[in-house]
Amino acid sequence: MIDQLLEFVMNHPLLVGAFLLVLIAWIVYETRSAASNAVSSTQATQLINREDAVVLDIRESKDFKAGHIAGARNIPQSSLDSRMNELDKVKAQPIIVVCKHGQSAGAAQAKLAKAGFERVMKLRGGMMQWQADGLPMVKK
Repeated sequence: MIDQLLEFVMNHPLLVGAFLLVLIAWIVYETRSAASNAVSSTQATQLINREDAVVLDIRESKDFKAGHIAGARNIPQSSLDSRMNELDKVKAQPIIVVCKHGQSAGAAQAKLAKAGFERVMKLRGGMMQWQADGLPMVKK
């Protein structure tokens, strides 16, 4: 198997080089986007307690009802464009966008920032990380 891999690399250096370049670019992009405006569970708790941050849970309603951060507002990602006006009163407050794993919150974060919300962050790791950290959840 390794012999075949080495033979492929030797026979197709441009293809392998292009693959490695794309892989490195993707890793750099993911690292930068994950670090930009992402907060840990501890930082989110501090923002909620000290600066009255608004928690926006973009998961579907059934996931939200199964367990969410206390005081969170549920606007599913699919409805965000049509229901964004519900957040107009809190435009100046920090907003923490929460999804299941922390991956889809970035798109909602970008939409809110483009709509003029001043301080929008995403919860790194989403609700899975919140649960893993043993932080309290409310079930409805």
